[in-house]
Amino acid sequence: MPERELHADCSRCAALCCVAPAFAKSSDFAINKPAGTPCRNLGGDFGCTIHERLDRSGFHGCVVFDCFGAGQRLTQETFGGRTWREDPRIAGDMFASLPVVRQLHELMWLVREALTLPEAQPVHGKLRDALARIDHLAAGSPADLRALDVEAQRRRVNPLLQRASELARASIKGRQDHRGAQLIGRRMRGADLRGASFRGALLIGADLRDADLRRADFTGADLRGADLRGADLTGVLFLTQSQRRAAVTSSG
Repeated sequence: MPERELHADCSRCAALCCVAPAFAKSSDFAINKPAGTPCRNLGGDFGCTIHERLDRSGFHGCVVFDCFGAGQRLTQETFGGRTWREDPRIAGDMFASLPVVRQLHELMWLVREALTLPEAQPVHGKLRDALARIDHLAAGSPADLRALDVEAQRRRVNPLLQRASELARASIKGRQDHRGAQLIGRRMRGADLRGASFRGALLIGADLRDADLRRADFTGADLRGADLRGADLTGVLFLTQSQRRAAVTSSG
């Protein structure tokens, strides 16, 4: 299977994330925007006219969003380079396909991360099979994508990801289990959290400054506003760029 691109390349996308989803005015978005309506900041070249000042303009939600390459795949492959502007007839299918392919690409990103873990060698074969299967599903027609049960695919691959995580963390004694925990605002500065599991945990506004997070698992954790300054993230597991951008990671 050829290497699949799992990071956003906005230059090859028809700005699907600026049109397809709805925005609700909040701390993440400065405006209300209905689904399927172009953002007022979208330019004629499919570029964001305030890209360099999104945060200052109240669009932090755009800063942290990551399509995992779904946008350019849909634009260039599924729809053969056509766009919703030049052919409005495909707009509905394009917009409905984005959240499905994005979730599939995120799953593929997680599987690919698991394949980089040498300790997870016992499940590498099954992980490679899962990667190929999900990639095949993401290549489906708009009708196929609409009918796809993404949660069923997530449930199918999650045991493999959990097993890979367990194998990668097995040598760390006394590792903590915070799966699904409510850790909003929790003070954990300087804590020894090596190999801890934060799968699905709510870490909104948590203080993790200077914490030892080596080999910690952050699959699906909500890190909005979590303070990671000075934390040791060496070998951290399943931490996406979107999660990093949602957290506080620099003194600036």
